[in-house]
Amino acid sequence: MKVKVALRTLLERSVKKMGKGMNPIVKAAALEMVERAYNEGITVQISAGYRSLEEQANLFGQGRVYSYKGKNYSNLAKPIVTNAKPGQSYHNFGLAIDFFIVSDDGKKAIWTVNSKWQRVAAIGKELGFIWGGDWSSFKDYPHLEMTGGLSFTQLQAGKEPHITSPKTSKGDGHIMSIQKTINSRYKTSIAVDGVYGPKTRSALIKGLQVELNKQFNKKLVVDGKWGPKTKTAVITIKKGASCNITWILQAALYMKGFNPGTLDGEFGEKTEAALYKYQKANRISADKLAGKVTWNELFA
Repeated sequence: MKVKVALRTLLERSVKKMGKGMNPIVKAAALEMVERAYNEGITVQISAGYRSLEEQANLFGQGRVYSYKGKNYSNLAKPIVTNAKPGQSYHNFGLAIDFFIVSDDGKKAIWTVNSKWQRVAAIGKELGFIWGGDWSSFKDYPHLEMTGGLSFTQLQAGKEPHITSPKTSKGDGHIMSIQKTINSRYKTSIAVDGVYGPKTRSALIKGLQVELNKQFNKKLVVDGKWGPKTKTAVITIKKGASCNITWILQAALYMKGFNPGTLDGEFGEKTEAALYKYQKANRISADKLAGKVTWNELFA
């Protein structure tokens, strides 16, 4: 039986794909679109956000002979995918995104422009985006942008776009609670936005490193990185465990879409059941023990 991909997984992937350099209002609207679509039964994620000028040159060079700043970007082996040169795409200013539909289990990209695709585009337009599928020439169905009424020339000159923030839903309340606890317990300063992004993941790893040092004298560098020393240092916990490491396990399971019940640091039946379902879904040994393989699957 296929397990439906969790909303927080789609949001986490989308945050990663948008990258740094996004306009914060555009980014928030993109995540809101993913959430609204999910609530309507449509699984969608963002495939691209901010794009550097060099990355734009690489795309423009597909199917053409093209050089930019003395470097050859020609790639006649691939088809033309854009008519926008560097500085002529709203992606270059963090004002555009691309999206695609994914299968219900989140494992397959679906590029067919069907009723689901059109509904996601409609949600995007409700949030203030312009859809590339509405363009009269060179229709760009994955593309959504907010221009703030500015031309490329104005943006290149440094003018800031005026974009109104959409009425977005709050992030996941449980994730917000987790983020608050991490900040308080481990002296981090991540945003309490209800979204499981890279910074929240890193902060959870920091918490695990702190607990391994405190409880088991592992002498790890607390850097929030899932490196070989941390992988080796993790311990196995099972039903009956009662500690902050259990809380971190519960938080990580919830972030992955497997609800362990109350996040109380108590490894009870609900935590065991969530762990078992997670292990089965990810095709690792479903032994109901949180050992090295499970920890690595959660944080790698």
